[in-house]
Amino acid sequence: MRALSVAGMAAVVAGIGAVTFNASAAEVAAPAAVGPDARAVSIPSIPEIIKPPAGSRPIGAYVVTSGTQNYTCVVPTGATAGAYTGKSTPEAQLVGTGGRLHHFAGPSWQSLRDNSLVTATASKSSPKDGTIPELLLQVLTHSGKGVLSKADWINRLYTSGGVAPTDPCTSGQSVSVPYKAVYVFWDDPAIPAA
Repeated sequence: MRALSVAGMAAVVAGIGAVTFNASAAEVAAPAAVGPDARAVSIPSIPEIIKPPAGSRPIGAYVVTSGTQNYTCVVPTGATAGAYTGKSTPEAQLVGTGGRLHHFAGPSWQSLRDNSLVTATASKSSPKDGTIPELLLQVLTHSGKGVLSKADWINRLYTSGGVAPTDPCTSGQSVSVPYKAVYVFWDDPAIPAA
């Protein structure tokens, strides 16, 4: 089952990665030609609420090859047990159209090929039962020139796993929960280059 899910995500990455700057977020479900002699490929459907702004163009897609969402236990004042609440911190390795990326706290993404780095914040969310939500993140900072230097928006799609445990816990206790996802990076021509 896991091999099928990785193969499915790899196909998504290949489909998105083959799309050039000719496709925009407004055309996400429409086929896009890759070149004069190429076949059309379809960008996977993205929930309306987390689509990047119209005119945004995909610049890369990456699949999580290994990753966890990391949670810390919080015990409310006066309580005897706590819960894993609040934000999680990612720790993941991604592979895709621009090589390998490291995804970590910030949230941040850094290219292992050229060291370009972006940080982002969640802008919109699309909940999914039994898994962490799909997201649209807005890039806040850029560092270096490379595969991530034009990224203005990031989608986290096709999520599985990563949900915080519901068991009682003790203050400061941490847990790492495996997850999978596909990240799509978008250039928004309406945002001036950094």
